[in-house]
Amino acid sequence: MSANPLSTALYSLRQAAGLAGLDPKVIELLSTPKRTMEFTFPMRMDNGEVRIFTAYRVHWCDALGGFKDGTRFTENLTLDELKALALWMTIKHSVGGIPAGGGKGGIVVNPEDLSEWELERLSRNYMRHLPMKGAWVDVPGADIGTSEKTQGWMLDEYESIIGFHSPAAVNDKPTAVSGTLGTDEATGLGVYFVFEQVVKDFGFEKNCSVAVQGFGKVGSILAKYLTENGYKVIAVSDVYGGIFSANGIDCIKLNEHLSKTGSVVDFPGTEPVSNDDLLEQEVDVLIPAAVQSVINEDNASRIKAKMIIEAANGPVTSEAEEELRAKNIPVIPDVASNVGGAIVCHFERIQGLTDEYWDIARVRSQLKDWITRAYHQMLATAADKKVSLRMAAWINALLKIEASVKKRGWV
Repeated sequence: MSANPLSTALYSLRQAAGLAGLDPKVIELLSTPKRTMEFTFPMRMDNGEVRIFTAYRVHWCDALGGFKDGTRFTENLTLDELKALALWMTIKHSVGGIPAGGGKGGIVVNPEDLSEWELERLSRNYMRHLPMKGAWVDVPGADIGTSEKTQGWMLDEYESIIGFHSPAAVNDKPTAVSGTLGTDEATGLGVYFVFEQVVKDFGFEKNCSVAVQGFGKVGSILAKYLTENGYKVIAVSDVYGGIFSANGIDCIKLNEHLSKTGSVVDFPGTEPVSNDDLLEQEVDVLIPAAVQSVINEDNASRIKAKMIIEAANGPVTSEAEEELRAKNIPVIPDVASNVGGAIVCHFERIQGLTDEYWDIARVRSQLKDWITRAYHQMLATAADKKVSLRMAAWINALLKIEASVKKRGWV
C-alpha cells in the first residue's frame, strides 16, 4: 500500500477481487493495462522555437466496451498516475452500468504557459498523433487542464483526418459541435445526488455541516448545489488557500467572487484556513474534490468528519481508509460518487451516434437515475457481504467485468 495512486488502485483491485472470489486468471488480466502508449511530437511555439512534447494514453480493460474518457494537460503528469486513472475508469464505467472500458491520457505540459494558439496546436497534435482513436475504439474526454474548447479542437482535427463527421469520437465538447448539455456540471451534480442519498441513509440533518476541499470544476458546482438546497458549507479551499465560516458560506456568491478574483481566498465574512486544516475540520461531511492521496497515513488520525464522500479520484489512500474504518468514518468511494461525468459522457456518445440531442432536464433526470441506482447497488452489496462501501462498489464492478471476460473466452 502506498500514496502512489497506482498502488492504491491495485490494492483496491486485489482486495475486492479476493472478496468477490474472482478467477485468478481474471485478476491477472485486470492487474495490468491492456495497452500503454507513450509518444512524442514536435511543435513550433509562437516565438519560432520547436518544443518536443511527451504524451500518453493508457487502455486498461475493454471487456465491457470501447475505451473512453479523460485527457490531462499537467506538468507533473506520470504514467503511473494515468494507469491508476485508467483502472479507476474501468471500474467506474462498470459501477455506473456504462458499456465502456477505462482509458486515460494526456500531455506533460502546463497549459497556463501556452498562448491560445499554442494550446490549439497542442490539442490538435495530440489527436493527430494518438495511435488509436475513434467512436468505436477510444473516445478522449476532458480532465485537468483540458476543457470543452480543447475537445472541440480535437474533434475537428479527427474529422479532418477521416474526412467525415463523427461527433461520438470525442467527449466533453461544446454543444455547438454536437456535445451534450450538462457536461460542465455532470461530475459535481452527480456527487450532489449521491450526497442527497447519504443524508437520507446515514441520518444526517438538513443543516448538516460540509467542508469541500477543492473548488474547481467539480467542487464549485457541488458547493453551488449544496447552498441552493439549504446545506451548510462551512469550509472551502482551492490551490491558493481556504476559507472558513461557522455560520456557513454562500457558495453562489463565492462562485461570483471566484470569477472576479480567481480564488476563494479573501471572500467577505470568512476567515482563512489552510488546505491541511480544512481536511481536519470537525464537520458532518468532508468532500475532497481536488486531487488524489490528500487523506493519507500522515493525517488520517486527525480526520474528524463523520463521513467522507470522494469527489476527486483516489483522495483517500488505502492506509488512511483502514484507519478511518477503525474510527467508524465511512467513505463513499470515488468509483460510485464521482461517476456522474462518465455517465453524462455516455449520454453524449449516445446522442452523437443517433443525432438525437437531449434537453437539460432529461440529462439531469437520467443522471440522477443512473448514479443513485449504482449507489443503492453498492449499499446492498455492502450489507449483504458485510464489506466496506468501496469494496462493495468494486465487487459489483468486477463481477460484471469477469462475466464479460469469460463469455468472450479471454480466460
